Amino acid sequence: MSHDPQYGTGGLPNAPGSGGDPAAGRRSRVVLVDDHRMFRAGVQAEIGRTAETGVEVVGEAGDVDQAVSVIRATRPDVVLLDVHLPGGGGVEVLRRSAELMGAATDPVRFLALSVSDAAEDVIGVIRGGARGYVTKTITGNDLVNAIFRVADGDAVFSPRLAGFVLDAFASSDAAPADEDLDRLTQREREVLRLIARGYAYKEVGKELFISVKTVESHVSAVLRKLQLSNRHELTRWATARRLI
Repeated sequence: MSHDPQYGTGGLPNAPGSGGDPAAGRRSRVVLVDDHRMFRAGVQAEIGRTAETGVEVVGEAGDVDQAVSVIRATRPDVVLLDVHLPGGGGVEVLRRSAELMGAATDPVRFLALSVSDAAEDVIGVIRGGARGYVTKTITGNDLVNAIFRVADGDAVFSPRLAGFVLDAFASSDAAPADEDLDRLTQREREVLRLIARGYAYKEVGKELFISVKTVESHVSAVLRKLQLSNRHELTRWATARRLI
């Protein structure tokens, strides 16, 4: 992982301990959720040296169903969660893990780790229950520090991403709940955004790892639920709500 100036001394403070040792005798059990196997291997190599970092990687997953299964089986302290995943995305993993996050004892906490720094992605997973959001340019040491902070119940963001959250939740201009959008499933929202951005059905299918026929079915469902007639109206609808 490369260094990014946005993660300076004011971004992710060191975890408890002296001499820069983020572990300091502590341990945190972690599950890695990302659809790129090579990236998971890189993160494992970077932070999974338990004797040095205090982080023990107890499971991995590459899609939503695998993630939910592994998280339920291992009950980790922290889940490093990618936002864009086959099967419904990180928000779907959060939705299906709600009871684990809300457990009275030993709750599972989620830290989003994504290449995306889009405001809608950040706000979506935080609304879903994640305790923080960092991008994949974060250094290994800062990621370890972030894991321990999230395990302790803190919220962790880079300064710029924290601004998105403050704007969404603290501003009087924050968008109210959208009943029309709430009618759509997470996968229908993903298809909606891509279609509104001008993707062809085949491109949508490739992006979301689904068939063209499935894309067509989702588009039909979206048009029906939103009472729209075609993709041009859909694009205008999505643009008006700043979904693209």
